[in-house]
Amino acid sequence: MLSSDAFGYVNLLDNTADVSWRRQSLILNNMANDDTPGYKRKDIEFESVLKKELMGTHQRTLDKAVDVLDNDGNQVKGIEYTDYENFSYRLDGNNVDMDTENVELASEQIRYQTLTTSMKNEFSRFKSVLT
Repeated sequence: MLSSDAFGYVNLLDNTADVSWRRQSLILNNMANDDTPGYKRKDIEFESVLKKELMGTHQRTLDKAVDVLDNDGNQVKGIEYTDYENFSYRLDGNNVDMDTENVELASEQIRYQTLTTSMKNEFSRFKSVLT
């Protein structure tokens, strides 16, 4: 984590990219356990956690909320959970649906690429200011 007010968004993007990477790993693990009897899929809840943290800063603008989160050293972590509620159509109790997991993986890969591109763009802006 970079410690400067200028890097608030970069730190938040970095933290979000870490959670996205963890979610991709969980999805791949779900796919690998497609044939495991009784396996329950795992996932990460992040968006609601981030929203709660940002709202908890009681700031009027996103810029100020991000600065408060960054200056407090808070790293917003996703909450890993096991999906017991998703109904299993299989007799062995496994609730992994490969079609759903493939869609979620593709979506998460796009999110991760977008986050890393955003970080790259932020650093390009910093570089243009310094040169």
